[in-house]
Amino acid sequence: MKNAELLKKAEALGFPLLQAETGTDDYRTLAEVIRSRNPRLWEGFPVMLANAAEKGDFSFAQLKARMRTPTEKNLAEELLLVSVSLYNAARLKFAWAQTLPEQQKYSDNFKNNAAIKIGDYSFPPEKLKAVFNAYRVKSAGQITDILSARSGFGVEYAMSQIFTAKQKELFFKKLRGEKLTKTEKEYFSRTVKKKVAALANEDLHRLAVKLLE
Repeated sequence: MKNAELLKKAEALGFPLLQAETGTDDYRTLAEVIRSRNPRLWEGFPVMLANAAEKGDFSFAQLKARMRTPTEKNLAEELLLVSVSLYNAARLKFAWAQTLPEQQKYSDNFKNNAAIKIGDYSFPPEKLKAVFNAYRVKSAGQITDILSARSGFGVEYAMSQIFTAKQKELFFKKLRGEKLTKTEKEYFSRTVKKKVAALANEDLHRLAVKLLE
């Protein structure tokens, strides 16, 4: 795939280098970013991965299935582990990341600001943090004005305990003001809206907080 087209798809996952293209296969886009060996895109991989995961339950197996060779699969795993270590350094939690082996592999690199080498490239942790923080603020702002950048990503972990992947997708589509299909509207009204109403109940919230004390 031509680099310009890949850059457009990268923007659809929250790394806006060019005008965004909608309706893309997120796993395929992530795979193409990995395959590109483009350092600029690799710096933005944690941003794109976080935004892809926000739409529903992320599956590393599905991402690996898009990779063509053992070398590409290894690069995918390394970029994933770098991303998770970055999230941990930023004190952000994602449900899917908790089950990954070696999720702390690059934690010391971020703690000690030691260069991270992936393939033929070496990345300063501070640069990865700066890129992530810059685009994290923008993408979180697109979700909702009432959530800060940190809570915007942290809420994904909490929501995964209550909503299914499809329900989370409809939740955010509704929050962004995106148009729902007739079937989606019916499902949102029948299922998602009831859960949202329960979460918004102040008395229930107070009881839940008291229970956790």
